[in-house]
Amino acid sequence: MTKTICTAVITIAVPVADQDRSKALYEQLGLETRFDAELQPGFRWLELGMAGAETTLSLVQARPDLPSGIDTGIRLATTDARAAHAAIGELGCTVGELLDWESAPLMFSFADPDGNRFYVTQVDE
Repeated sequence: MTKTICTAVITIAVPVADQDRSKALYEQLGLETRFDAELQPGFRWLELGMAGAETTLSLVQARPDLPSGIDTGIRLATTDARAAHAAIGELGCTVGELLDWESAPLMFSFADPDGNRFYVTQVDE
């Protein structure tokens, strides 16, 4: 019998140039701040999560060895992809084409002001 070593994804770190700017953006997307503190001089830990979700997004300060502008691979859910597509564009993000395929739910990608790419998929309520 194999013992499970890891049991959950707790947080996913995304490097950003301006933690306050990014915090404001992600709060507008529906995330809530769970933790925000300077753990040591010059090192701020900032976690946001969706209501009811255990996994959080940690907005960490970008630096030369941890640059921003990554493809995060993070998939976010929405009940209305068309409305989300328009709203995220209005927030100043670069929004990709709304993909409307017969065989898949509506989806699109967007890049935050730091160039970090996220994906949004429509799900049933």
